[in-house]
Amino acid sequence: MMVCIFLILPQLIEAQSTINLFNKKNLDGWYAYQVESGKHKHASDLFNVEHHIIRLYGKNAGYLMSEQSFSNFKLTVTFRWNIDPSVIRKSDKKNSGVMYLVPFEAPDMLWPKGIQFQIKEGATGDFILLQDTTLKINGTRTEPGRSVVSKRFEDASKPIGKWNTMVVTVSNGIVTQELNGKLVNKGVEPSITEGRILLQYEGYPIDFKKVVVRRLKP
Repeated sequence: MMVCIFLILPQLIEAQSTINLFNKKNLDGWYAYQVESGKHKHASDLFNVEHHIIRLYGKNAGYLMSEQSFSNFKLTVTFRWNIDPSVIRKSDKKNSGVMYLVPFEAPDMLWPKGIQFQIKEGATGDFILLQDTTLKINGTRTEPGRSVVSKRFEDASKPIGKWNTMVVTVSNGIVTQELNGKLVNKGVEPSITEGRILLQYEGYPIDFKKVVVRRLKP
């Protein structure tokens, strides 16, 4: 009997440390925000789940914000541009992003304090450091500012319309961004060490299929 307990326990610990922020059915666990209408506790007021996919589109820019906050974690997200011409859009410029380490105390705005994994045609994988967030890159701390860019190492994006997989790891002061299995950016000593996850809609329709966080040991 004791043997069975020891065999099962590691699996239980792993299951508890992995959190699916998107349940494939609805937007429970998120709230939505747009400048025009403010914060919506019921995220489905602004954005949709269709065919087990989060679909961000419409006339106004905005975002989904996770209700949970994380430190020392590995975030995995799959995304693609929605190229359906019938979908309502605000812009034809392919620009979006996934933010992380967004503090609870940060006010809702476009865009709040935190770090963004840039998703943008020709720039996917850039660090965007928002609202005075800083990071040390190649031995030098970035200057605080409203929106500070640190370019990706290389382009690892898939063709428009294909699914991409991004992985962000924040572990003991080291921040890495991977795209489709390649390391595209790295920094250390972020000025924020805990925060929420945010999915951006900047005007061009984008789909998200997987949003998973695995907690890491400090």
